[in-house]
Amino acid sequence: MAELLTAEGVRLGRTAADRTSAIDQVGAALLELGAVDPEYLTAMHEREASVSTFIGEGVAIPHGTDASRVHVRRSSLAVLQFPEGVDWGGEDVRLCVGIAAKGTEQVGILSALAHVLMDPERAAELRQAPDADTVLRILRTVDTEKDEETAQ
Repeated sequence: MAELLTAEGVRLGRTAADRTSAIDQVGAALLELGAVDPEYLTAMHEREASVSTFIGEGVAIPHGTDASRVHVRRSSLAVLQFPEGVDWGGEDVRLCVGIAAKGTEQVGILSALAHVLMDPERAAELRQAPDADTVLRILRTVDTEKDEETAQ
């Protein structure tokens, strides 16, 4: 995760009127990071229309469709915090982790993120993180845990 998420990709204290606005903001962050072409943003909405990216614990992981990977310049993450919450099809989302992944990397990234984001304590800490350093520290534990699992 360390190479996928930088402090520039962390946006805290955001507001969004609805799920569409939140996805627009996540896509814009990935675009600003130079990770995707503009067409990827449309594909993020297409993905959401076909299957919700809500994973529980107040977290959604917006990402493009399989076909949209041609619009990914480099694999990257963007983390946006919405303290007031966003209605995500009847669910309350306060954290969005946007993914741009090249090739087949998306499955591994989703799996690694789910390991952290489905943990109620760590998800709560991310939803309430006061600064980018806290977000980076929590998400970088994925790398450490992955290394420990591989060593066993």
